[in-house]
Amino acid sequence: LPTAQLNIGQKLNEGKTKQIFELVDQPGLVLVQSKDQITAGNAARKDQMEGKAAIANRTTSCVFQLLQESGIKTAFEKQHTDTAFIAAQCEMIPIEWVCRRVATGSFLKRNPGVKEGYRFTPLKMEMFFKDDANNDPQWSEEQLLEAKFCLAGLTIGQCEVDIMNRSTVAIFEILEKAWATQNCTLVDMKIEFGVNMKTQEVVLADVIDNDSWRLWPAGDRSQQKDKQVYRDLKEVTPEAIQMVKRNFEWVSERVKLLLEPQASGRVVVLMGSTSDMPHCEKIRKACANFGIPCVLRVTSAHKGPDETLRIKAEYEGDGVPTVFVAVAGRSNGLGPVMSGNTAYPVINCPPLTPDWGAQDIWSSLRMPSGLGCSTIVSPEAAAQFAAQIFGLSDHLVWCKLRASMLNTWVSLKLADKKLQACSL
Repeated sequence: LPTAQLNIGQKLNEGKTKQIFELVDQPGLVLVQSKDQITAGNAARKDQMEGKAAIANRTTSCVFQLLQESGIKTAFEKQHTDTAFIAAQCEMIPIEWVCRRVATGSFLKRNPGVKEGYRFTPLKMEMFFKDDANNDPQWSEEQLLEAKFCLAGLTIGQCEVDIMNRSTVAIFEILEKAWATQNCTLVDMKIEFGVNMKTQEVVLADVIDNDSWRLWPAGDRSQQKDKQVYRDLKEVTPEAIQMVKRNFEWVSERVKLLLEPQASGRVVVLMGSTSDMPHCEKIRKACANFGIPCVLRVTSAHKGPDETLRIKAEYEGDGVPTVFVAVAGRSNGLGPVMSGNTAYPVINCPPLTPDWGAQDIWSSLRMPSGLGCSTIVSPEAAAQFAAQIFGLSDHLVWCKLRASMLNTWVSLKLADKKLQACSL
């Protein structure tokens, strides 16, 4: 949309680096407009940096796109102009959620005796109450619960806090995995959540840009590319601002690469006959959800072993990493014959029937020595296992798996909350 077609209403809010405007014709949506300003130490230091708005907007739009495509719930809708994006209107929860992989910065001051570079496994979570007058004090979970914030009609209780905690960890791990493909260490990061005014859902909101994290190429602090470079300046000169800007531009260019797959693989489903089609379609559909291409072929290792091996050679010969899934009813000759003759992984996914299923399954389980095929009865789970194999080398697939794990956890949590509300 060109700006002309957006009917921009009143300014709803203004922060140090951005402004929020209502969109008259699109209730529930807002325009987030970045400013050419860079600040540090609660705006104790602030400077104009020409082009920063565009750099920040490009960075945050790419980061949100990565998270959105992975399956994380966010307020982000779409990039609108060079310097603005459209988002769902949220009431913001006034907490900065900080997640750390490597100890540095304020953590070292608050925890004397811990050396810089100490690695947190699991990740270290911290919360800071957004209160400029008091320099954003660190808060405990108890303080947050006792504050009893009520936003967009939702009271922030134990359930919401747990969801935000879990989400922050998942979001960090997804961005960490993505930056690792560029040989960059995501050291720490701060994010904020809001309550979607329409749905009352807790979603990732605000922005994630080069002010939000520490990023060390090759894990080397001396090469840091984030806003810390600006915080550390002895004096702010035009040359210094240019140097900071070059770092910000480097990040905004690099961040686009995070959306590109590293090593695309494919799943090849071999079925014994077309009667297995409905079962195979479930596998294909589940693969599509992970963004994995899936090919279906019909071949019987019992009735046409030469053809089975010819099909196998076809997919071994083009250099695309492949996981074979064998779908054969009754006696499964297909999976074991494939497994004994290829170095690629083979998953048996037999379409079991109530009458003979208990007997048929053994043809997929009890193998001669030297065969390493696995057996997964559920077609969706077979696709998920293939995705986990590809996730080892393709961060985009891994990110979808990680987000899916979070979303499953969140829906259980919400189902329990709803049930408790009913029982009262």
